[in-house]
Amino acid sequence: MTGLRAKNKADRHERILHAASRLFRMLGYEATRIELIASEAEVSIGTIYNYYQNKGDILVAIVSMEVNEVLAAGRAVIEAPPPPVSRAVDRLVSTYIDHSLVYLNKEMWRQAMAISTQQPDSPFGRTYTALDGALTKQSCILIKVLKDLGKVRPDIDCRSVGEMIFNNTNMMFIEFVKDEPMTIAALRAKLRRQNRTLLNAIAL
Repeated sequence: MTGLRAKNKADRHERILHAASRLFRMLGYEATRIELIASEAEVSIGTIYNYYQNKGDILVAIVSMEVNEVLAAGRAVIEAPPPPVSRAVDRLVSTYIDHSLVYLNKEMWRQAMAISTQQPDSPFGRTYTALDGALTKQSCILIKVLKDLGKVRPDIDCRSVGEMIFNNTNMMFIEFVKDEPMTIAALRAKLRRQNRTLLNAIAL
């Protein structure tokens, strides 16, 4: 019985998040009301408020769903990184970038970034920061794995290189989100060009 309750709860969560994602993308974050999300998800308004205090909580839950799927895909890259180093890093970065608009659009990302910046100590802000930290850690792990495989120079500080790669990816993603016409393909091309010098310097 407990397992069934947990499954039903997870199903309700998923329906709410997918409904909210669709409505935020279609109508915009500000125009979407909680009542409309409840109707789209086929749950009561009370059910939504049992899980989330406001739309910001729903948005960060969508961001979390997005990032957790990206982290899972990133682990697959780390388990079997393709040679050479530049391709392995590009594969990981592309995993992050290519999935970024599955549940969110650029307007939703701008809203999430604004809330996390304006309210850094809120549950939303702390969760957003923790997700960035998990992605940063994964970038560092990839460099460490490549070093252990003998693909990276032994004197390289894996943490510093991983942080540089993610920090630049994050900054360029912010530029991508701000620039509505910019495509994912254009973002990937810029990141490859920017990473090339660093990766050539650390590779064996």
